[in-house]
Amino acid sequence: MDKTEQTAAPAGGTMTEDRAVLRRQQMETLRDRLISGRPEDWEQIPDIDLYMDQVISYMGRQHIGLAPEGDENLTSAMINNYIKSGLLPRAKGKRYSREHIGYLTAICLLKQVLSVSETGILLKNQMQHRDIEDFYRNYGETLDSTFGEIAEMIDPEADEVRLTEQALRLAVSSYGQMLACKEILKVLDRAGEPDSRGKEK
Repeated sequence: MDKTEQTAAPAGGTMTEDRAVLRRQQMETLRDRLISGRPEDWEQIPDIDLYMDQVISYMGRQHIGLAPEGDENLTSAMINNYIKSGLLPRAKGKRYSREHIGYLTAICLLKQVLSVSETGILLKNQMQHRDIEDFYRNYGETLDSTFGEIAEMIDPEADEVRLTEQALRLAVSSYGQMLACKEILKVLDRAGEPDSRGKEK
C-alpha cells in the first residue's frame, strides 16, 4: 500500500480501508432502496380529487428511492403533454383522481426507458385486460419481484473489480431487456392495426 495513502487517511484507518467502508455503505443503501423504495399501495393513495400542484407534490413522494439521481421532476407541462398524448385521462375540471395518480406512477418510471408512444402502446394493451386498480396492483407486484431480484445481486462486500464487472453485466442486461421490450411493443402495436378488411388483426 502506498505510504501517502496511509498518511493522508483520517485517524482510525487507512484511506483504502475508509474507501472500502464507504463503498460497502453505498452498496447497502442501494440494496435497501431496491428492497423498500416503493410507491404507496392503492388504498393509501388519496381518494379525494387533487389540484395540479397537489398532484405534483404527491408524486414526489411516490418515487422516493426509485428515481435516478438528478432525474427531472414531474411538472404541470409534462402532465398536460401526457394528457394530449393519450397516456393520461383528462382531468375532471381541474382536479385529478386516484386513477390519475395510478397512471402517473407507472408513466414516471416507464418514461426512463420508453418513448411516449411506446409507453402509450404498453398502457393501452395493459388496460385492455384490467382496470386501473388491477393494473396498479400488478405494477407494484412487478416492482417487488424485479427489484427484489436485482437487490439479491448486490454484494456490499464486493471490491471495485467485482463491482465493475457487475455494473457491466447490469448495463448489458438492461440494454438487452430494453431492446426486447421495444420489439414486443412493436408486435403489439401492429397486432392492433386494422387489416385490409378494416378489422383488427
